[in-house]
Amino acid sequence: MIRLLGQIMVGAAEGEYVSAGPSKQGCTLAVLALQAGQLVSVDSLIDRVWDDDPPRAARASLHSYIARLRKLLEQDTAGGGSPLLRRSGGYVLAVEPERVDIHLMRALARQGRKASEEHDHQGARRLYRRAVELWRGEALCSVGGDWAARTRAGLYQERLGLLAELHEAELHAGRHEGILAELAKLVADHPLDERLVAQYLLALYRCGRPADALTHYERTREQLAEELGTDPSPRLRELHRQILNSAPELSAPDMPGAAVVSALVPRQLPAPPPLFTGRTRERARLDRGLAERADRVVIATVGGPGGIGKTWLVLRWAHDHLADFPDGQLYADLLGFDPSKEPLPHEAVLQSFLAALGVEPGSIPADPQSQMGLYRSLTAGRRLLIVLDNAHNAAQVLPLIPGSPECGVLVTSRNQLVGVTMQHGADHLALDVLDEHECRQLLTDRLGRHRTAAEPEAVSELISHCAGLPLALGLVTAHGTLHPDSPLALLAEDLREAPSRLDTLEGDGLDGGLRAAFASSYLALSPGAAETFALLGLAPGPDISQPAIARLTALPTPRVRAVLQELTRAHLLRQDPPGRYRMHDLLRLYAAEQAHRTDRRDERSTVLRRLVDFYLHTAHSAERVLHPHRMQIDFPEPSLASRPLALADPAEALSWLEAEHAVLLATQRLASEEGWDEVVWRIAWVLDTFHRRNGHLHSQLAAWRKGLDAARRLGDPVAETLARRNLGIACIRSGCHVEALDHLHQALSLTKRSADVAQTAHTHLVLAYAWERRENDQQALEHADRALTLFKSLDTPVWEAQAHNQVCLYSARLGQYEEARVHGETSLALFRRHQERDGEADALGTLGRLALQSGQHALALTRFEQALVLLRDMGHAYGEAESLEWLGQAHAALGELNEARRCWREALSQYLAQHRAQDAQRAQRRLTSSQQ
Repeated sequence: MIRLLGQIMVGAAEGEYVSAGPSKQGCTLAVLALQAGQLVSVDSLIDRVWDDDPPRAARASLHSYIARLRKLLEQDTAGGGSPLLRRSGGYVLAVEPERVDIHLMRALARQGRKASEEHDHQGARRLYRRAVELWRGEALCSVGGDWAARTRAGLYQERLGLLAELHEAELHAGRHEGILAELAKLVADHPLDERLVAQYLLALYRCGRPADALTHYERTREQLAEELGTDPSPRLRELHRQILNSAPELSAPDMPGAAVVSALVPRQLPAPPPLFTGRTRERARLDRGLAERADRVVIATVGGPGGIGKTWLVLRWAHDHLADFPDGQLYADLLGFDPSKEPLPHEAVLQSFLAALGVEPGSIPADPQSQMGLYRSLTAGRRLLIVLDNAHNAAQVLPLIPGSPECGVLVTSRNQLVGVTMQHGADHLALDVLDEHECRQLLTDRLGRHRTAAEPEAVSELISHCAGLPLALGLVTAHGTLHPDSPLALLAEDLREAPSRLDTLEGDGLDGGLRAAFASSYLALSPGAAETFALLGLAPGPDISQPAIARLTALPTPRVRAVLQELTRAHLLRQDPPGRYRMHDLLRLYAAEQAHRTDRRDERSTVLRRLVDFYLHTAHSAERVLHPHRMQIDFPEPSLASRPLALADPAEALSWLEAEHAVLLATQRLASEEGWDEVVWRIAWVLDTFHRRNGHLHSQLAAWRKGLDAARRLGDPVAETLARRNLGIACIRSGCHVEALDHLHQALSLTKRSADVAQTAHTHLVLAYAWERRENDQQALEHADRALTLFKSLDTPVWEAQAHNQVCLYSARLGQYEEARVHGETSLALFRRHQERDGEADALGTLGRLALQSGQHALALTRFEQALVLLRDMGHAYGEAESLEWLGQAHAALGELNEARRCWREALSQYLAQHRAQDAQRAQRRLTSSQQ
């Protein structure tokens, strides 16, 4: 749709509209749109855009406007290409005329006139009303020039005529009350337009105000004489005579239900929420629904959990649009989630609505079907807004939806009202939490800028604890208002402890706290869904997958799906992304409270251990797929109830670990709190390859610190050796070299004490790495040689290959190039023979460095490129960054500085993303020096 009746706009994706651009570009579009489907010459365009004074570059500027407009118009065609076409001598906007609001307005007006000629006054007024509602302000707004001014003036007169036709149809349909306010404003703006004055006098008379009608007639007569020197027209004088004589022909036509209905305009909306903040996108979406309605009732359902602000949004929007519904507003709280009352039956609401519409109690039919028929008759042709708050289900709502397209219906519910959407095409708005800016604005509006500006850190903490939930923020501001002299930092401190947070948000005798809001949804659940909801409050991590929920609940998959659908429909769970479910932080606290309300501590422990074992064993499966040649550790068999997922290949394993990473770290914390130390250190183990390859240095370090503490509590020397060695690696990568050597020497002592040759060899290999990072290549080579000797005695070819690789590296750095080459090629051959791609990439990188050091720059380039392909294929982000840096050095050695800089820039970006500050500084130095 192209809009000219207001700001010049072009339709975009998802019902949005975007500006047509600067004034003259908008004027270009207006000229073409007014002649949609017709050729407009270049000269005509220039004349209308620049009037009689075009600049020299007018044609070039016009060409630029056309190019930009083409791109804009592509959005309105949903990928069908731009309809703005070049033709010989000019341009054609090849769209249906009704895709331009001016042409659509004229088409609707023509249809309205035809309906009036056929005495279909209800149909006529609907068509005229739709035509009038296409106006969003002054036509061609912000476009200057003589052509635009003339066109705007003509369109303004066209609108006045359209309004007059609309009001004529409204009066024929007996809707004088609904248009009286509109006519009063129009007559005030155009006091000498006798057609409008006549309509206003008739409406006043029919509304029982003949004295006001006669007074206004006298005022008009005096103005006509004074300003135009003329008398009122014969038609207006005849109308005056009829009003004086109360002529019966002036009476309104009979309306449905007239015998039992008084002239009552219902105004049932509760007061709007004060200082409403945010929800700009949702309010705009409701606005679009109102503006773009066709021949159907405009219905919007607003959903979300308790406390998300559904009622606040609906009431704020309704009060902002009272003028759009001049025939009144009906409101009912359907009590769908009040734990102390039953949901209000639609029959009771229907009777109250009929009474509000003026039906005498004795005239309300006894039969429910007759009641619905009367309700639809009374709402027909009237611009009413019906607000149905707190609906429990669609059955409560459907009988209350009127049939007239002039009406609007807003429904709030904690459930997804699928039936309303299915039967009436209702637009569904699922409310989410407020963003940080909206939260801060809400607190500032309610508490005052002086308080929030004085304590910015406390405000940030309050926002964090409320997690964007409007009800929680409202309770915080209520606390702050009741205690104006109390620092906000004290309130933030009260909310700091998660277990007592809900207590704080109930305090000071405030009604409608969070627990009450959450309880009403929880108590409406089926027993199975309620039990699942409570258990989800115990689950570790920010979200959870369906297979994990199945292990947590021990329910069969079909039953899990049904329960999840119920919780999602109730807005107690949100699916984001597909297949993963998350709960608002405060809802999670409430769910955990429900899980802890019973005395089934042992049962809760069993449930959690079942879930923890599922995560541990699936992560172990992923680790085995990603790194099949890694040294194996003792792992107990999983129980049937904790059966892990079968991950088929490295891509699937990596995808699962990426999705579950935050959950696995939370699972380790939970296991530590529960005292399951054998789980704690094993989780560090199964995450190690993922952490190493993806550059999660901080997570790797934290996981192994917990793993070491757990191993020591267990008194297990094997577990402690593994933990110290891997913590040493994490320390090396994080730059904690002294701590790394301490852990590694203690690990070496433990392996020698237990005479474990394999563990001793592995520890020597890591010690070599530690001395390498401290640039002591001789020490590094000694440890690598010892590791190589031990691995050869163990017949472990992959680890022997790794030792050869490190001997190659340190030999090369010490200038022993031939010895380094032998070890490097032996390493590469062994890795390839045993299909160990991680090691192969490592060996290629080492051989590349050897070639670079020995002056074989082209060979070095080849080696690094081969390593980079393998690393990217494995998703090995940590190694990829280093490989890019070395590849840049090879390009630089060959004099290819542009390629070198490209590699270093990419390496720098990855180092920064992985929080590798020292590596990033080194890459930045290379870039800087290459540009000098």
